[in-house]
This record gives sequence, structure tokens and C-alpha cells, in this order.
Amino acid sequence: MALQLKIIGILLIVLSAIHVVFPRYFNWKEEFHQVSLINRQMMYIHTFFIAFVVLLMGLLCLTSSDELTGTSLGKKVALGLSVFWSFRLLFQFFGYSSRLWKGKWFETSVHVLFSILWVYLSVVFGVVYLY
Repeated sequence: MALQLKIIGILLIVLSAIHVVFPRYFNWKEEFHQVSLINRQMMYIHTFFIAFVVLLMGLLCLTSSDELTGTSLGKKVALGLSVFWSFRLLFQFFGYSSRLWKGKWFETSVHVLFSILWVYLSVVFGVVYLY
């Protein structure tokens, strides 16, 4: 399982880095032009902290895989991460409208890819907790 956690660590670090392109890719400057200053700043700040937490999760997996798999506290952290990513998986299907991706090749591919990633994260962290 330590190898799986190291793979997850790399994936999470890459995922955190992807957040850097969100403002430009999703055209936030134009999209948020009419939004109040507080809402605009909350979006940028929350995105930063989501990316930061995902980065920290990745670093934890890369640097502390033995502790996650071999200690009581590590297993509890793994359980928490399994629950976190399981909820993220649910939101992939019930939080976002299928109109955002259905019938669009790229968006559907991204939806499927991230659905698989959320399942992978949920299962690996769940297995770490159980064994």
C-alpha cells in the first residue's frame, strides 16, 4: 500500500498544481466581472486553499506512507481521507449538472477521468484504514 500512497501523493500534487490554471481556463476575469468583490475574492481564495490542502495531502502521502499504513493515527487519517474523497466522488455526480459534460467529448473525458481518480483515492485510503 505504501507504493499506492506514493502514487496518490504524486497525483495529488499534480492536481493541486492544475488549480493554477483555473482562473485563465475558466475565464474568471470575464465571468466574475459582474460579481461582487467579496464573491470574486472568495472564489480565488477558496480555490487557493483547496489547492493548498490537496498539495499537503499529496506531500503527506509521499513523505509518510509508512506512518499512514502502520500506525493507529495514520489509519484514522486514511479513514478521514477516504471519507473526504468519497464525498468528492458523490459531488462529481450529484453536485454538478450532467449538462456541463454530457455530449461533449473533452468534458466527458475529464468527468470520467476524475470519477476514476476519486474512486481510486477513496478505495486506497479505505483499504489503508481497514488493513
